[in-house]
Amino acid sequence: MKRFTRFMSLGMLAILVLSLIVPTLAQEVPAEAGQGGIIVEANIGDDPTTFNPITSSDATSSTVWDWMYPTIIALDDRTLEEAPMAADGMAESWEFDETGTILTLKLRQDLTWSDGTPITADDYLWSYNAIASGQTSSVRTIMYQFADGSTNPGGVVFDVKKIDDFTLEFKIGTPELDDAGEWTGNVLPSCTALSDVNDVTPVPSHIFGPKFDSDLTSMDADPYFIGSTFGTFTDPFIEFGVQVSLIADVDYADAVNGYVSPGEWILRQVENTTVSYERFVAGDFTYLSIPANRQGEFRPLIEERGFQVIEYPQNGYTYMTYNQADPNNPQDGLDENGQRIDQGLHPIFSDVLVRQALAHAVDLDAIIGTKAEGDQAATGILQGTGYRVLTHNHPGLSWVDPQLEPYAFDPELAKSMLAEAGWVDENGDGLLECKDCLYAREVDPAFNGSNFEFELLTNAGNVIREQTGETIKQQLAEIGITVNFQAIEFGTLLDELDGQTYDTIIIGWSLGLPFDPDATAFFGGGQDVVGNCFNCGSYYNAELEQLWKDAVSVPGCAREDRIELYREGMKTLYDEQPYMWLFAQNVMIAAQPNVQGWDPLPYNAAWNLDAWSIND
Repeated sequence: MKRFTRFMSLGMLAILVLSLIVPTLAQEVPAEAGQGGIIVEANIGDDPTTFNPITSSDATSSTVWDWMYPTIIALDDRTLEEAPMAADGMAESWEFDETGTILTLKLRQDLTWSDGTPITADDYLWSYNAIASGQTSSVRTIMYQFADGSTNPGGVVFDVKKIDDFTLEFKIGTPELDDAGEWTGNVLPSCTALSDVNDVTPVPSHIFGPKFDSDLTSMDADPYFIGSTFGTFTDPFIEFGVQVSLIADVDYADAVNGYVSPGEWILRQVENTTVSYERFVAGDFTYLSIPANRQGEFRPLIEERGFQVIEYPQNGYTYMTYNQADPNNPQDGLDENGQRIDQGLHPIFSDVLVRQALAHAVDLDAIIGTKAEGDQAATGILQGTGYRVLTHNHPGLSWVDPQLEPYAFDPELAKSMLAEAGWVDENGDGLLECKDCLYAREVDPAFNGSNFEFELLTNAGNVIREQTGETIKQQLAEIGITVNFQAIEFGTLLDELDGQTYDTIIIGWSLGLPFDPDATAFFGGGQDVVGNCFNCGSYYNAELEQLWKDAVSVPGCAREDRIELYREGMKTLYDEQPYMWLFAQNVMIAAQPNVQGWDPLPYNAAWNLDAWSIND
């Protein structure tokens, strides 16, 4: 990519994927089953909180249990689209009826759990019923309609029926609401609902049922329970604060070579990205995503040491979220009938003009910086290995180009806009104060004279986010804004985010695959739930939510018929700035020279990890 003002198409992505460096040893004969050594990965997060995919809500946990359970509809490794008969997937085929709301899914009959029991429709249905019951702590209830007939805003799966042991029937789509927000009982087709079927991970019902049927809530009291598994690795052992290790299920049916080559997989905790990088270079980790701020110094080592590398734009982005609601009285976005609840106002960030002004006050090009060239040293936090993000979109795989230009870095324009919003330096002390700002006008006149001061948080150990926070603090100080910046423990940060008591937080989204331009799950009112939120900033735009509903129910679901609606939605988010959109990093995945079988794909570098072996 030559400019930061455009997102990459698939054609541009092909140019960005750099040549792969493959040492001679990668051509050797693969190791025998379980004899390929140990794969060791770095984990900057906390310990996994559970091995149960039903109750899991953190990234570390999902990284572990993802090795041990199947997916109902898996993605093709190369296209990254849902595909029948894809590895690790249960789906043999599927079809919709003429209404577009009844999905019939045929399951493969060749899959078994590790104890030899066939994987059937019962396994998916048990997980689905557990989640839909509302009795578990699962965050996935947000995607499913409840059995009592009440409407869950944003829910797209209404019912699942077992036709036979290897056939499931789903009723999926968007609930049609009347003018009062009541469900009419009709379901409209949804162009994205197929992906939401995958939010349920099947577990062995013949084991989980007898264990938890009498009390589904007891899953939280036994978070590390493991029954039979299906996947590359199994039998996890956790050393709290140190690592999680899994041993190979050498007979895993969908392995690339018909068997699993490595004998063990370890997820080992490290303090931060600096430590993980240094230990990778020292040979402690099998492969690593090289931090953007270290890629420049790593490049010479690729040829010198024989590291194997692939590069592509990040599947996600970093952002600074604004809390737009009253942080002293957090409220859910919608009531039980789907009606808007008064959120109150954040003293600063409820005003869209303020958020727009701040987009002009932060120099993102300087944060991203430039790569080293000749005698010129690299600049910026990312050292040129990043891409500006302008709105909610995928930086590498989006089929929607929102055709937007970045907010220009212009501190004087920012100050002018803030003055228009009622933030001025009236007493000449260099600090902005409220003078008839929105909060003083509409909530509390006594707020007049208050300084423009807020708290900015991020997670400790993420060096790039820490440096970005410090830079934002310094740049906003130049126009009279006081930022109290802290990097705190990740679990505590998530508590602040979910509790909606914060001012601003720097964090990131991993967008998942395939890319879905519908952003209801991130910005819809139904996702504004205190204690369990995706829309933790309490952003709300009723017109935008209707636009997304229209886009997701276009007859036939052809992309060319939906693209203009998504462009309009992305433009709305760009204008209203619920986030300060920051950057997507360049992803550089590197493997040690002694990794045999390394054959990475864009966004799927470890797709054939079960075929790797380590040559000592």
